[in-house]
Amino acid sequence: MIVPSPPVGDPRLIVIEFCLAALAPAVAFAWSGMGSSAFSRIERSFAGLARKQGLAVLIVGLGALLLRIAILPRFPVPLPFIPDDFSFLLAAETFAHGRLTNLTPAMWPHFETLHLTMQPTYVSMYFPGQGLLLAAGQVFLGNPWFAMLAADALMCAAICWMLQAWLPPNWAFLGGILSILRLGIFSYWVNTYSGGALVAALGGALVLGSLPRLTKTARFRYGLLMAVGIVLMAYTRPYEGMLLCLPVAAVLGRWAFFGKNKPATAVLIRRAAFPLALVVAGGAWMGYYDYRAFGSPLTLPYTVDRATYAIAPYYVWQSKRPAPVYRHETLREFYCDFEGGGTARRQSLSLFVSETLAKGWRGLIFFSGAALLAPLIMLRRVLLDRRVRFLVLCVLILAAGMAIEIFMIAHYLAPFTAAFYAIGLQAMRHLRLWKPEGRPMGLTWVRLTVCICIAMTGLRLFADPLHIAPPKWPPGEWVSEWYGPGYFGVERARIAAQLEGLPGKQLVIVRYSSNHYPFEEWVYNAADIDNSKVVWAREMDVDHDRELLHYYADRKVWLVQPDSLPPTVSPYQGPAQSAANQR
Repeated sequence: MIVPSPPVGDPRLIVIEFCLAALAPAVAFAWSGMGSSAFSRIERSFAGLARKQGLAVLIVGLGALLLRIAILPRFPVPLPFIPDDFSFLLAAETFAHGRLTNLTPAMWPHFETLHLTMQPTYVSMYFPGQGLLLAAGQVFLGNPWFAMLAADALMCAAICWMLQAWLPPNWAFLGGILSILRLGIFSYWVNTYSGGALVAALGGALVLGSLPRLTKTARFRYGLLMAVGIVLMAYTRPYEGMLLCLPVAAVLGRWAFFGKNKPATAVLIRRAAFPLALVVAGGAWMGYYDYRAFGSPLTLPYTVDRATYAIAPYYVWQSKRPAPVYRHETLREFYCDFEGGGTARRQSLSLFVSETLAKGWRGLIFFSGAALLAPLIMLRRVLLDRRVRFLVLCVLILAAGMAIEIFMIAHYLAPFTAAFYAIGLQAMRHLRLWKPEGRPMGLTWVRLTVCICIAMTGLRLFADPLHIAPPKWPPGEWVSEWYGPGYFGVERARIAAQLEGLPGKQLVIVRYSSNHYPFEEWVYNAADIDNSKVVWAREMDVDHDRELLHYYADRKVWLVQPDSLPPTVSPYQGPAQSAANQR
């Protein structure tokens, strides 16, 4: 398998950010009083606004929404381009048409592809939360991505609201703004259709924001918001959501039964009944969805698809599964080489520590970048800080849960997003008070850190014309950094639009080259394949291709070769004559 490499020699945004972050303490030490009066005026105005907590939450939510809309001319509505995108969009189209799943198409071996289940039904392999969000965008807003934009705004607002329960108002407001800069504009969370991270982060913020409010006031609305957050996490990132809910449940149990300000039993039952019913109803619907999609209410998403195709296990103590017989070489390359190739390394006892640290670094650099690493020099003080001790415990539980998993991508950590920023902001508070030799170096360093975040946001906006944008492909570079993907998927969208504009129905036979990158998959279809204007199918052997052509005899047939430069579309001349084309 030949994997394309990033461009060599281009300056990288992360390098620029690390250089600025490295200069900040030197500048703070040399000119510790730099811009003090101007910064103080800005901070007083900022604090006055932050004290109006409802308004602060509204500003953060609208800020995320309007800023992303404002840059649409330079960063347009994203196109689907990775397998997860197409999988979630299939779920969205299915839900938007009032169905939970689709019948297996007659020619399904030609349509087998990454992250879709073909049997017992034709459906996305993922949990339904992201698909439901995208379906809402498709039905009510005319475009699935607009729902992503709304979820992005709600996530940033919810992070600010959560932080208000744990930190002073001005720091909560700052955290909301940093969540916009780091996640709400350029990250792949909002610039692809994948992962369910926005919904999961929203759910986690609702749970963590409700917890201290609920234990102080026992108000019904906080129990309801917590229940909503639990359901959102269960429908998107259930494993990580469970890791968050475990310590939350322990605190709630202690408060409800042993706390000094515990409510009366009758009050507790009355105010907990509906939130608990909501959680139970959410679980019941999930079971019904699993029954319709996968044949059993106890068969979770992922399970069928992974059992059919994957060899890599979920957890480090599990052995690799025997490789199944693949009908398509690209599927074998993805599941055996792309996924399975590094499994032994991740399960190696001698490399377990280094692999675990690498996971932690990838997660840290996504949420903090280089600029927000500086406050971590105060980590010891944070660990001893009673204000965020519970959140530190939550993150330690997450770390243990991630250490035993084989894979880790930034959106896996989404339910803990608000906790990360709360801990980081508390570290910034300690850094701000640091005065070596009596000089306010920490204060200036914190101010410069925020300035770097703002400057890097502006730099990312013009990174493409300045030729300092992240590499276009492979996608791993922007998944581990906050700068987000560029405008990918253009060639497939161009060819799809060209074929959609032709009269009559079209059939596309996709032929990959011998060095095709398996993650760059083109064979994806609508929910109702047989009634689609354009059907995308894999080229197989002569007999299978002849059967496909006979089944779709009423369609004009085209050959698409994605690995040509540029990708080409031409009239299809006949079934493949070589097994080498079975890709």
